[in-house]
Amino acid sequence: MTDRSVLEAIEASDTDELIRVVDRLCRRVDWPGLVDLRERCAEALIRGRQLWGVDEHIRYRLALEAPGRWAGPVVTEGPARFTLGPLTEVAASTKTWAELDPFLGPGPERSWVAAERVLRGESGMGEVTDLPDRLLTWEPVYPLATYKSDRIETPAPPLPAVAPLELPQGFVTVTDPESEAALADLVTPWTNESNGRCQVVTVEGPVGAALRALGLGRCRVGPLPAPDALRWMCWAGASGGAHGRRRGAAAGRYGAWWVVATLSDLGWPPHPDETGDAVNRLTWSWFDDGAPGTGWQLRLAVEDPVSGLAWAVSAIDSAD
Repeated sequence: MTDRSVLEAIEASDTDELIRVVDRLCRRVDWPGLVDLRERCAEALIRGRQLWGVDEHIRYRLALEAPGRWAGPVVTEGPARFTLGPLTEVAASTKTWAELDPFLGPGPERSWVAAERVLRGESGMGEVTDLPDRLLTWEPVYPLATYKSDRIETPAPPLPAVAPLELPQGFVTVTDPESEAALADLVTPWTNESNGRCQVVTVEGPVGAALRALGLGRCRVGPLPAPDALRWMCWAGASGGAHGRRRGAAAGRYGAWWVVATLSDLGWPPHPDETGDAVNRLTWSWFDDGAPGTGWQLRLAVEDPVSGLAWAVSAIDSAD
C-alpha cells in the first residue's frame, strides 16, 4: 500500500476517504492489501491518529467477505465493539465451518462460530458450549441476520393473529426472581444500552392474570406454537435493539433454552429431550394492548399447566 493519497488520508485521519479505499480493496478482493492498510492504520493509531473506526471496519469486512484464512484471525482477536454485529456471527453468516476451522485459534470465539454454524444447519463440530452441536427435531429454523457491507437486516418473526381477551379483575403475584431474570435477560441490550424498558411478572393462575398484573386494562392475545415462541426469544436475545450491541443468533438460541430450562426448573445444561418436552408442555402466547407496535418489541406470555404459574414479559425499544 504505497499510494501517496492513501498515506495522506491516514496522516489526516480522513476516515471517509479510507472507507472508500476499503471498498475498492474489497471489490478487487485484495485481502493482502486490506491487511496492509489495517497495519498502517494501527501504526498511525500509536501516533495518535483517530483511526480506530477504520480498523474495526476493516476487521468487519474481512470477517464478512474474505476467505477463511483472512477472516479467521480477525475473529479470533476478540470482540469488535463498534461493528454491526459480533464477528463470530458475521463470519459464520458467509462461510462454512470447514472454511473457518483451520484458521480459528482456541478460545470462546471458536465456540461461538461453531454455535452460529449450527443455526445454519451444520452439525458435528463438537465446539458448542452447553448446547447440542446440531438443531434438534423440536427446534425451529431460527431467524438469522443478513450482513451487508454497510448494514444488517434482522427481520422479526411474523406476528400471530390476536383476538380480545377478557382479563380477570384480580391476580396473585409470586416471587420468582430466577424466571423473571431469564425473561428479562433476553432484552438486556435494549434496556442497558438503548432506550428500552422491560417489565416481567409471575402469577398464580392463567395467562390473563399475568397480563392483568402487567397493568393492562384491555388486551389482545394470540397463541404461539412452541417453535414460534423459540423464534421470538431467539430474535430478541440476538438483538441489540435500537442502539445496543447485537449479541448474535447463537446467543439468542442460548437465551431461549435458558428461559425454557428456568421456567421448567431443569438443571443446566438441560437434557435436550427434557427441554423439548418442557417447551411443548408450556403454553405460549403473544399479546398486545391494541395500539400499533413500533420499534422493537417482545410481548410474550407463558403458562405452565403443571406448576399452575404464568409469566408475562413486555419489552419495547425505539430509536427515539
